[in-house]
Amino acid sequence: MNDIWAGIMQAIQLIIALDADLVEITLRSLQVSLSALVIASTIALPLGTWLAIRRFRFRRATIATLNALMGLPPVVVGLIVYLLLSRSGPFGVLGLLFTPTAMIIAQVIIITPLIASITHQAMRELWAEYHDLLISLNTTNRQRVMTLIWDGRRALLTGALAGFGRAIGEVGAIMIVGGNIDHATRVLTTAIALETGKGDFALALGLGFVLIALALLVNFAIHALSRTERHGTW
Repeated sequence: MNDIWAGIMQAIQLIIALDADLVEITLRSLQVSLSALVIASTIALPLGTWLAIRRFRFRRATIATLNALMGLPPVVVGLIVYLLLSRSGPFGVLGLLFTPTAMIIAQVIIITPLIASITHQAMRELWAEYHDLLISLNTTNRQRVMTLIWDGRRALLTGALAGFGRAIGEVGAIMIVGGNIDHATRVLTTAIALETGKGDFALALGLGFVLIALALLVNFAIHALSRTERHGTW
C-alpha cells in the first residue's frame, strides 16, 4: 500500500513539474487522436446523414453492418492495417508502418463506424421533422444533408466527442501498427502499459491521471454541449 501512495505522490510531482516525457507523450496522443477524429468526422458525418435521408436497396443491411462495425475488435483492425502497410503488403512501399500516420489510419477505421452510427440515429429523428419542409422546397440531397448537419450540429458534436474518447483510449491497434517506439509513436495508453511492465509506477500513474483527465473533459464537454438538465429537460 505504501508503494502505491508513493507512486501516486511521485506521479503528482511529475504532472506539476511538467515532466518532459509526460508532456511529449500527451501531446503526441492528442495529435494522433485529434487527427483521426477530423478525418473520421469528415467521412462519418455526411455518411450517417445520407443514410438517414436516402432510401435504397440494401439500406437496412448497410445500417446493420455499420452498427456491427462499432464493435470491431481493435486488435483485428491493427492486424489488418499492419498487413496492408507491411513491406509485403500492397502499401508497404509507402513506409508508413510504425509511424504516427499508421496509428491515425487505425484509429480512423475504429471510430468512423461509431460516429456514423450516432450521426444516423440523430439525423433520422431530425429528418422526420424536416422531411416535408425540405421536400416541398425541392432541395437536392446535398442541400438536405448540409441543412441537417447544421441544425443537428450539437448532436453531431456529441458523436464526434464520443469518437475522440474511443480513440484516445485505444491501445491494441496502436501497439500493433505503431510499435510503441520512444520519441516516435509512444502514446498515453501504450506508455502506461510499458511503464507498468517496467515497474515505473510513478510515470505510469502520471500518464494514467492525464488520460483520466482527458476522458473526464470529453464527458463534461458532451454533457455541456447536449444541454441536459436545462429548461426542465433531464
